[in-house]
Amino acid sequence: MKIKLYILVFLLSTSLFAQKVTTSIDTTKNKIGAEFKLTLKTTVDTASRVTFSNAKNFGNLEVIRSYPIDTIKKDNVYELIKKYGLTQFDSGKYVVPRILVLINKKSIFSDSIAIEVNDVKVDTLKQKMHDIKDIIPAESGIGNWWKYLLGFLLIIGLGFLVYYFIKKRQAKKLEEVVYKTPIEKATSLIKILETKQLWQKGEIKTYYSELTDITRNYIEEEIQVPAMESTTSELIQALRKVANQKKLKLSKETLVNLEKVLKQADLVKFAKSKPLDFEIEEDKNRIVNSIITIHKSIPEVKIEEGESALDELQKEKLLKAKKSKRVFWSVFIVIAVLFITLITLVLTKGVDFVKDSLLGHPTKELVEGEWVYSEYGNPAIKIETPKVLKRTDVSASLPKEGLALIKEMQTFTYGSMLDNFFLSVSTFKYKQEGEIDLNKVLDGSIQMMEARGAINILIKPEEFSTPQGVNGIRGAGSLSMTNPLDKTKNNKMHYETLIFNQNGGLQQIIIMYQNDDQYAEIIAKRVLNSVELTKINE
Repeated sequence: MKIKLYILVFLLSTSLFAQKVTTSIDTTKNKIGAEFKLTLKTTVDTASRVTFSNAKNFGNLEVIRSYPIDTIKKDNVYELIKKYGLTQFDSGKYVVPRILVLINKKSIFSDSIAIEVNDVKVDTLKQKMHDIKDIIPAESGIGNWWKYLLGFLLIIGLGFLVYYFIKKRQAKKLEEVVYKTPIEKATSLIKILETKQLWQKGEIKTYYSELTDITRNYIEEEIQVPAMESTTSELIQALRKVANQKKLKLSKETLVNLEKVLKQADLVKFAKSKPLDFEIEEDKNRIVNSIITIHKSIPEVKIEEGESALDELQKEKLLKAKKSKRVFWSVFIVIAVLFITLITLVLTKGVDFVKDSLLGHPTKELVEGEWVYSEYGNPAIKIETPKVLKRTDVSASLPKEGLALIKEMQTFTYGSMLDNFFLSVSTFKYKQEGEIDLNKVLDGSIQMMEARGAINILIKPEEFSTPQGVNGIRGAGSLSMTNPLDKTKNNKMHYETLIFNQNGGLQQIIIMYQNDDQYAEIIAKRVLNSVELTKINE
């Protein structure tokens, strides 16, 4: 009876992963750099989902080609054929390791195959020799993350420089003086023109050009005459016409003086005429007097109380400029604070802490999440876990002779043994009571891990008692396993298990996590410290 129970415990441990994958290779001996063609075959029903590995290396062998999956349908089943092209550039004997295949999220491994890579004989007398290449320095142990961070910060910096110059240019435009009336604009621009002292510096043509542009702009804005596009004679004629229509009090002398200055400007610009200094001064005075006279000749329009539309426009532009400036500096300060905070955290807490906090970490999220204290199985196990454990049905994969011995079995899990964190709670009750050697049950767990591809397993067993007085065994240790998620080789894992035997019932808790995962270690301690078993009176 004891032997049957030991066999059943082992079968229960391995039943979750029992599937068949046929493994073959086209040759076991090849030359350096030549292709070994590895073939994996599996037969599944039409509803099954199969995932083959996409790793770039299988052990010490490089995957140079991953062939498309061939599918052959036979009745209600599919035969899936996956081929890989493998190679190695160093001679020696190698082993194609067990390859992971996921069938309906269950892990199955192929068989390992020994191969041999032989040297290629080279005739050094005929073959041209080349100098030895320089040694390439190894990459820094900190990785390349800092390059991406530096690139990201440079992009942000360039973006802000572009934003700053654009906003600065816009601000300059907004800072241009907005005049309330055309007369105010014209007289102010003439004063500014005088401060430039253009004609005193010999730039007479530029002076007359700006002076007439100010005059024409004023006439166009004040009287709505197309002055900028008109010749001198056309402009004077249009002024006379408008004066009659709008009843403007423009004297003949004003129009004559204005025409005289405009013609003088035409001679300076197109005939290279050079008026004397006093003539230039007189032309300026004529323009000022003409502008003032035109302004006085326009009937006054009463403006209602309150700010004019122009005042409102000026006020709106100034507010926009101030708002844009505030937004820019606010964003700049926020980015600067975030950057300083990031650098401070990296220097004080380390890169891993910042990376896990910003990008997230699976087990860190479990630690900080809302935990659940619940009861599982029969005999019941009360335990606190970061997530609710899901019931797993293993009865379909058990042999009939094993099922015949079981009265009741329940298994609850979170994750898998190949994830960052795995947790399993199992309870079994047998139809016939009998003593079970818990050390042999622990050995069965070790064999189960080996069946999953674990190597270098070190487990240290010790006696264990719960606060309720239930005695059991605890096993803790380490192992190496390939993780298909990040394609790491010989990923170091930590393993802990608690096993109890009460009145023909078996209770087992299994925890497995990556060896260097500080968050998973916190989870494991909290879970194991929360275990509570109801003691069954014999």
